[in-house]
Amino acid sequence: DVGSRNGTQIDVPPMAEKTSPAKSKAAKTTPDGDRIAKVLSRAGVASRREAERMIELGDVQVNGKTITSPALNVTPADRITVRGDLVGEPEPARLWLYYKPDGLVTTNADEKGRDTIYDHLPEDLPRVMTIGRLDLNSEGLLLLTNDGELKRKLELPSTGWLRKYRVRVKGNPTDPDLEPLRKGIVIDGERFLPMGVQLDRHQGANAWLTIGIREGKNREIRRAIDSIGLIVNRLIRISYGPFRLGELEPGQVEEVKARTLREQLGTGATADPDDPAKPKAKPRTVARPKPTDTTVMVSRAPRGRTPGADTEAPKPRSFSTKTATKPAAAKPGTALNTLSRAWKTAITPDAPAKAPAKTRPAAPKSQTGARGAGSAPRKPAPKR
Repeated sequence: DVGSRNGTQIDVPPMAEKTSPAKSKAAKTTPDGDRIAKVLSRAGVASRREAERMIELGDVQVNGKTITSPALNVTPADRITVRGDLVGEPEPARLWLYYKPDGLVTTNADEKGRDTIYDHLPEDLPRVMTIGRLDLNSEGLLLLTNDGELKRKLELPSTGWLRKYRVRVKGNPTDPDLEPLRKGIVIDGERFLPMGVQLDRHQGANAWLTIGIREGKNREIRRAIDSIGLIVNRLIRISYGPFRLGELEPGQVEEVKARTLREQLGTGATADPDDPAKPKAKPRTVARPKPTDTTVMVSRAPRGRTPGADTEAPKPRSFSTKTATKPAAAKPGTALNTLSRAWKTAITPDAPAKAPAKTRPAAPKSQTGARGAGSAPRKPAPKR
C-alpha cells in the first residue's frame, strides 16, 4: 500500500489480521491419546492421584524420558515404564469381594508400621486397589478392583450406592434416641445426611443396630453414634450397593463373575472362559388353546371300549354341539336293528311279507318269568 506524508509517498505495511478467540481455539488441535495419569490408573498401577504423585517424584518414564508433569497425553504407541517396569495393555476390569478383618489398615503402606490389607491378601491376586476404605477397627465387606476407572466410578458421590452396617453399641438405646440420626444431624459444623437406622435387639449391656448410609464420610457412623451419647464397640459392613458379604469369613476373597459385573455396573468387562456371555433370549408367550366341549368329548373314550386300546390320540374334529350331544345311531346288522325290524313287521299290516327269521322255540311260560323270551330255560334246583 502507498500513502503520502507532506507530499512524499511512503510505503505502509499491511495491517495484521486480527484473529478471534474462537478461531485461535479452533486452530489448536487436541493431542491424541489420554492423560498419563488416567492411563496408569486404567492399567492398575495406581489411582489417578497416586499416579500424579509418582510422576512428580520422577518415577514415570515415557519413551525413555522421565516426566515430572501429569499434563501429558500418551497413546498406545508410547512406551511407558514405572520405576523401570514396563506398563502393558490394560486388563479387563475385575472386581473382588474381600472380608477385611479387624485391626488391618486400608492402605498400601502405613507410616506407623502397622499391618495393611495388602500384607494379608492372597499371593496369586494381581495388583488391586480398594474402593473406599474401612477404619482400623472396622471389619466386613471391602471391594477390590484392578481398574482405576471402575474405582473412581464407584467412589463418586453421584453413584449413591447404599452401604449397610451391623453396628454394636454400648448401652440400651430406644427408637426415640435414634431419631436424630434418621432426620440428619450436624456435627462440628458438618452436615450428615439422614441415615436408615433400625434397632435389632438388645444383648446384655449392648444393642445391635442396622445402619444404612450413602455418603461414606470419614468415620461417619462412629461420629454420628457418639453424638447421641453411645459408643460403637463393633462395626461390620455387610453390603456395598448390590454386593453383599454373604458367607465370607474374615480374610477370604471372592471374585465377582464378569457377567454379574456387567449386569450391575454396565462395564465392558470381557467374560472369563468359565463364564461365557450368552445373549439373553427374549421371553416368548405361548398361547394355549382353551379347552372346548368338542375337545373334551373327543378325548373321552366311548363306552364299551377298553381304555388304552387306541395307541394314538384321536385327531380333533370340528362339529356342532347338537351333533356331538346326539346319541350315535346303531350300525345296521346289529341285534338291536334286527329286533327293531321284526317288531315293525309285526305291527304294520301293509308291510311286505318277509321270510320269517329263524328263532329259538319259546320256553314254557313257567320257566321264562322275568327273563323274557329268548332266554335259556332255568334248570331246576338240585334236591338236597
